[in-house]
Amino acid sequence: MEYQTAEEAAKDEKYKKILVELLYQLADDDFITAFRGSEWLGIAPHIEEDVAFSSINQDTMGHAAIYYEMLEELGEGKADNLAHLREAKDRRNAIILEEVNGQGSYLEEPRYDWAFAVVRNYFYDLAKAIRLQSLKNSSYKPLAHVAEKMMLEQYYHLMHWQTWFSQLVDATMDAKHRMTAAIEKVWADFGGVLTLGEFGEEMERLGLIEGEQMLKDKWMKEISKVFEKHAVEIPNNASPTMIRGDGRSGEFTGDLTEALQRLSEVYKLDPSASW
Repeated sequence: MEYQTAEEAAKDEKYKKILVELLYQLADDDFITAFRGSEWLGIAPHIEEDVAFSSINQDTMGHAAIYYEMLEELGEGKADNLAHLREAKDRRNAIILEEVNGQGSYLEEPRYDWAFAVVRNYFYDLAKAIRLQSLKNSSYKPLAHVAEKMMLEQYYHLMHWQTWFSQLVDATMDAKHRMTAAIEKVWADFGGVLTLGEFGEEMERLGLIEGEQMLKDKWMKEISKVFEKHAVEIPNNASPTMIRGDGRSGEFTGDLTEALQRLSEVYKLDPSASW
């Protein structure tokens, strides 16, 4: 089956339920990723990176906004409210994406880990590119059209982080050591990004997106080639895991609660404002 509009999809209750679940995953992943990236504004390694990273975060937040607007069209409520007013337990982002950038805070003694930022963003943007490529064939045609447009930006996002990753793992021993530690840290919870949650099989059956295992295999194939090229060992686990829980099921950490409080502070003062 295929649906050309939100109105058509909304009439099929089961299809709509699974579609909504997928859209929340897509939106919440991009939303929290863009926020964590925005915390590097002014403290990135150099001015050129400050500009480039800010642009990437702006694009990523724009992608989140598009998904929330699609949810609004399906009757889930106002897009701004979906972004800012939903509680942590109602979010569907992967836990690794909500983790703080490092010690301190953006406003007080930020001692962030650039290696962690590079690895997390590279792993995520690779997974996102694979996901978008699959979504281009989605049975929900508005989503397929959106994915095709997003891929134009995603190509550059992925290239940016792959360049950083390759340069740092081939740099000094200290840089490689930091990158290895970051890889192990991200790997431990990155399985949360690669899962589609409890409704993953239904998403595949309805033609919304390829199956979870297929998407994961594609990611593993690409990341393995990069690891081999740069003599980086895959961590002990054969594939990324979810040590701290499954964000797709509403599990979260205090990092998400803190982030949402800051993100929604201004919006709650003036809900009529546009984010």
